[in-house]
Amino acid sequence: MKHRSRPAEQDDLLRPRLVDMIDGRHELVRLAALIDWSWFEREWAGFFPAGEGRPAIHPRLVAGLMYLQDAYGLSDEAVLARWVENPYFQHSTGETFFRHRAPIHPSSLSRWRGRIGEEGVEWLLTKTIEAARAAGAVSERSLAEIAVDTTVMEKAIAHPTDSRLYEKARRSLVTLAERAGIRLRQNYNRKAPRLAAQAGRHAHARQFRRMRKALRTLKGYTGRILRDIGRRIGAVPEGGLRTRIEERMTLVTRLLRQTPKSPGKLYALHEPEVDCISKGKARVRYEFGTLVSIATTLAGGFVAGMRSMPGNLYDGHTLADALQQVETLTGSCPSLAVVDRGYRGHRVQGTRVLVSGTRRGLTPRLARLLRRRSAIEPEIGHMKTDGRLARCALKGTIGDALYAVLCGCGHNIRKILAHLRTLLAALLASLIQTTAQAGRHPVTARAA
Repeated sequence: MKHRSRPAEQDDLLRPRLVDMIDGRHELVRLAALIDWSWFEREWAGFFPAGEGRPAIHPRLVAGLMYLQDAYGLSDEAVLARWVENPYFQHSTGETFFRHRAPIHPSSLSRWRGRIGEEGVEWLLTKTIEAARAAGAVSERSLAEIAVDTTVMEKAIAHPTDSRLYEKARRSLVTLAERAGIRLRQNYNRKAPRLAAQAGRHAHARQFRRMRKALRTLKGYTGRILRDIGRRIGAVPEGGLRTRIEERMTLVTRLLRQTPKSPGKLYALHEPEVDCISKGKARVRYEFGTLVSIATTLAGGFVAGMRSMPGNLYDGHTLADALQQVETLTGSCPSLAVVDRGYRGHRVQGTRVLVSGTRRGLTPRLARLLRRRSAIEPEIGHMKTDGRLARCALKGTIGDALYAVLCGCGHNIRKILAHLRTLLAALLASLIQTTAQAGRHPVTARAA
C-alpha cells in the first residue's frame, strides 16, 4: 500500500524540537537542506501500486537511512542503533522530535532495497550528485571529465576449497532428505567431517597425494548421497520442498562434474553466480566476487557512475555501459574519459577516451589530465576502507548491483560532508581574522 504522508508539524510543550537541540552549522544539518526529499515521496510511490494493506514507511526515512548507512559503513542493525542515540541522524531522516525507539525493523531496509531495485538506488546516487552541485563541491565542467576503472567487490563467502564444498554439499543434501522423510542408505555424518579436516591437514603439510586421495573419497560420499536421493525423490510430493531438493541436486551435480579448468565453476553453493577474478595483484592472486565499474570526476573524485558487471568481463567491454550510466545520472555525456591500459580496444564512440601510455597528439592540458588518471585508485581504496565496497553482504546478482551503487552514494555523501566542513572552517577562520584586525585598529572600526 502507498506510504502515509507525514503528519503536519505540531507544537509539543513537553518535548523540545530537534532543531533546538542540534547545531544548525553541523554538516549533516546542512546536507539535509541540500537534498530534495519530496522527490523520493513522489517517485517512490510508484513502487506501491496496491491500494490495500498496511501503509508503507515514509520514503524520506528509508532514503535517509540508506545514505547514513553507506556514508558511515554501517549494517542495517547498526545504523538503526546509532539513529536512536544520534539527534543529527534523526534530523536527517525528517524527524521533528527526538525518538527513543527505532522507527522500523532492520529487515524493512532489506525489503525496501528489493522493492526499489537498481533503478531506485540509481536515483539515490543522482540526488547526491545534485546535492554536490548545490553545495559547490562539483561543477558541470568536472562532470564532463572523468576517470573510469574497475575493481573487484568480493562476496561474503568463505575461501572456496574442494573439501569444504564437498562437505557442505553432502550436509545440505542430508538435511533436505531428512526434512522430506527420505531414509538414506548411509549419510556419512561421522566419516565425512573427519575426512574433510584431514584433507586440510594434508594440504598444510604439502602431502598432496594423500590430500587428493581424501578428496576423491569425500567426493564419492557426496555422489552416493546424490544418487540415493535421486532414486527416492519420486516419493516426495510436489511442492516447495521438492523444488528445493531438485535445485540443490542440480547445483551438487554441477559441483561434482566441474574440473580445475571448467568454465563457470561453482565457488559457493549459496552464491552460484560468484566469479573468480584475477587482477594481477601481488598480495592476492584471486578474488571471488563480481567486477565493479567506477567512474569518478578527475577534479574532486566524486562518483558519477558505479555499476556491477557480472561475468568477469574484459575491462574494455565495460566502458560503454559505464559512460551510458554517467550520461543517465548526470544528464550530459562526458566529453573526456581517462582509463588505464586494460581498456585498450574499447571501441567507444562519442566520448574521447585517453588510455594510459598515450603520448602522441596530446596537448599539455590533456597530458596533465591523463596523469590524473591514477587519482581514482585512492578513491577506490577509500570506498573499501571507509565504505563497504570491500565485501558485499547482499545476495545474488541483484544484490551486487544494489550494493555497488549504494557504496557510490556513501562515497559522495562523505565527500559533500567534508566539503561542508571545509567551508565552515574557512568561514570561522575569516571571522576570527576580521575580529582580530578590528581589535588591532579600534579607531578605524568605529569610523567604519
